[in-house]
Amino acid sequence: MRLSLIFVALSVAMPQTNVLTYHNDIARTGQNLSETILTLSNVNSATFGKLFSTTLDGKVDAQPLYVTGIAIPSQGTHNVLIVATENDTMYALDADSGSQLWQTSLLKSGETPSDDRNCTQVVPKIGITSTPVISGAGGTADGIIYAVAMSKDSLGNYHQRLHALTLTGGTEALGGPVDIQAQFPGKGVGSSGGFVTFAPGQYLERAALLLLNGVVYMGWGSHCDLPPYTGWIMGYNASTLAQSSVLNVTPNGSRGSIWGAGAGLAADSSGNIYFLDANGTFDTTLNSQGFPANGDFGNAFMKLSTTGNQLAVADYFNMYNTVAESSVDEDLGSGGALVLPDLKDASGQVRRLVVGAGKDTNIYLADRDNMGKFNSQNNDNIYQELTAALSGPVRGMPAYFHGLVYFGALNDHLRAFQLQNALLSSTPVTMTATTFPYPGTTPGISADGSTNSILWAVENGSTAVLHAYAADNLARELYNTSQAPNGRDQFGPGNKFVTPTIANGKVYVGIPTGVAAFGLLGQ
Repeated sequence: MRLSLIFVALSVAMPQTNVLTYHNDIARTGQNLSETILTLSNVNSATFGKLFSTTLDGKVDAQPLYVTGIAIPSQGTHNVLIVATENDTMYALDADSGSQLWQTSLLKSGETPSDDRNCTQVVPKIGITSTPVISGAGGTADGIIYAVAMSKDSLGNYHQRLHALTLTGGTEALGGPVDIQAQFPGKGVGSSGGFVTFAPGQYLERAALLLLNGVVYMGWGSHCDLPPYTGWIMGYNASTLAQSSVLNVTPNGSRGSIWGAGAGLAADSSGNIYFLDANGTFDTTLNSQGFPANGDFGNAFMKLSTTGNQLAVADYFNMYNTVAESSVDEDLGSGGALVLPDLKDASGQVRRLVVGAGKDTNIYLADRDNMGKFNSQNNDNIYQELTAALSGPVRGMPAYFHGLVYFGALNDHLRAFQLQNALLSSTPVTMTATTFPYPGTTPGISADGSTNSILWAVENGSTAVLHAYAADNLARELYNTSQAPNGRDQFGPGNKFVTPTIANGKVYVGIPTGVAAFGLLGQ
């Protein structure tokens, strides 16, 4: 019997037709609970398939975003798909036909997108990698698209800039763009005069942007593991684009960046931020409050407070063998954190939990009110750990729906774990027959409330495959793009960190050449 939810203060349980942020909401659940068109009976190869594929000017690594009913000057009212490319271009497409509504380059005169920085993770160029975020009351005409773009000028200097574009025309707003610069007290790698300084060419903004209480937050990864780099999180005022807060989580060490395979920083209704930090320095000597003595939190499950719009470490969890895991690149930072709705345990106590997994194949369920900190002997300090629950490392984001948590690990079946009495089942209650090759898969959910629930997942490969499963029975595959005759629904090669967007009867997938759309045929 599934656990009933007692309180959901986040937007995740409210009906919505827009997808304005990565994985649908700030909790990063991946669920759209207002999908009334796609059903368990009509998602099949006879009635569902590829509607169009739109070629753009570069690879699409960011998740496409979706806004309904936007009045575009001189073009009428449209459902709009916002798509960013690694060529530093932002597009607004008609979400029902794929036709272009506007196009904006985020490059300044004489600039190009960045080269790959001698790293094979984002190639051949780096422009807009992270998923933007859209503000506005439901994405109305006054909405703003926030995006981070990387570029290189004619002198060989690298730039990272925060842009604010109008939703209706793609024009720069709020005095943007602004160059991203920062420093933080510390003596870690690359420091000088008692400060570590943010070097734009050394970092990749892969993690999806988070808009929280009027601030745009971003987390920074590196290019491969090429030093020097440390772990930066920054906040910018969404109205003025002024920098509001900077935090470095390895200021006196090295590494410890924020990757998450494109997953965004997650947040709860109290304004706290959660993420999984990558391999890096962790101070095993703790202060009297149980925090690392030098403020280095490499390879940790992090909780940040944003009181007064100022970033600060509020709590954390780290594994007893964290140093050994970091030394062999077996870190948490390859996965994203998911904030669960409030739950009741067996004694009736309300539990506020966050879940995540990385490269060690374990699933970690942490109490947001007491993350657990560090115990050098064991992991008994965390709320729940499922050891070796997965058959491969997680290089993506889990999803949540109706008491189930879904993980798509590398070379593993997509698995669903049941929440009962605020605990995860020790083994999956359902899984797909398909296994997902590198990097695994990040699923999304569509449902009409609690009915017609469908899980969507993209299989990477030379010919990518979009799969649809009954969300409560992953052994029941409803559809995949290989089923239709004559390659009708094929959409080309895959992309590493593809997150499907499901809205108003359609499913959108970013691809190396643009974006593909799927829906009911003949409509």
